[in-house]
Amino acid sequence: MSTTTADLGAFVLRVTLGVLAFSHGFILKVLTFTPAGTAGYFESIGYPAAFAYLVIFAEVAGGLALITGILPRLAAIGLIPVLIGATLQHAGNGWSFSSTGGGWEFPAAWTVLLLASALIGPGAFALGRNLPGKLASL
Repeated sequence: MSTTTADLGAFVLRVTLGVLAFSHGFILKVLTFTPAGTAGYFESIGYPAAFAYLVIFAEVAGGLALITGILPRLAAIGLIPVLIGATLQHAGNGWSFSSTGGGWEFPAAWTVLLLASALIGPGAFALGRNLPGKLASL
């Protein structure tokens, strides 16, 4: 099977989104703020602490799934609610990243890019293509 430029473009998009999600979940929330610190922050903005752990899991597992190409469509779709929540959390700060607390443009763009990746599919070099049956297309 030959690899098209569209396959390569989908691959680049998928891996880029995966690296963003993984690094945001693992480096920022686990290593920098710690899971307990992240849970405390979630509580301080009115969310249950349990949501922090769900978000950490979604970002780390979803990021790895996107990077490897194992169930990448499901991973992208699963990350969309996380990014919608981030967009809503930053909505009051204004548009630009230079706004105090960060703007909403980055999580909004990230949400749209995840949707595009889910619609386009995994692209080249996806390990999930070796899964049985319909799992290979997810």
